[in-house]
Amino acid sequence: MTDAARPVPLASPAAGLDVWMCELGRTAADIASLAATLSSAEEARAARFGRPELRDRYVVGRATLRALLGHKLGIAPQAVVIARGRRGRPEVAHERPPGLDFNVSHTAGVALFGMTAAERIGVDIEHGERQLNVEGVGRKFMSEREQGDLAALAPDERRRALLRLWTCKEAMSKATGDALSAPFRKLRVTLGATPRLEEGPPPYTPGRWRLLPVEVPGGYLATVALWHHLDPP
Repeated sequence: MTDAARPVPLASPAAGLDVWMCELGRTAADIASLAATLSSAEEARAARFGRPELRDRYVVGRATLRALLGHKLGIAPQAVVIARGRRGRPEVAHERPPGLDFNVSHTAGVALFGMTAAERIGVDIEHGERQLNVEGVGRKFMSEREQGDLAALAPDERRRALLRLWTCKEAMSKATGDALSAPFRKLRVTLGATPRLEEGPPPYTPGRWRLLPVEVPGGYLATVALWHHLDPP
């Protein structure tokens, strides 16, 4: 793995699951070193960012993903082939290790990476102090039961609970590839030491999903969603 990548391994909440985070703010020398591992398509995408700081964050995040995948696959980062799967979801175009799946989430100046085998994975990270329209987001993305549970909480506790619910639903939608087209209001999640999907239409079927909080330094909230899909989505 390149020295410039420097992903930080996090404590895994489940066997067979690897999770890392990295800071996206880097020196010009680091960014240049990391950019050398990108594909021509990724270089072109980086060039389309209108703001230099957004371009640099993309370069660092994508190159770090390549470094992690290359380490898993036993090949150089620039040799990793990242393809677009069904619904445009990124996947590795390599046969080994079988079943390797990954997902990435960004917020502000950090990125979260998750990898596993035999299950689909989605990850999401938010800062715990993020301010948002709790009532508006709740009405748009939360079930009626979840909205009722949130209304019973004190204001700041309600905001943090909403963020936790959001990381669960966003992580699931990234595992399926549905993204913002996922039926968020039909997904009912209960919070606790371990969040749980209680209700949802296929493919969001309770019993096929595990929602795992990840301890991330710096005041962030992060969730990994593992989808045991019996049939390809």
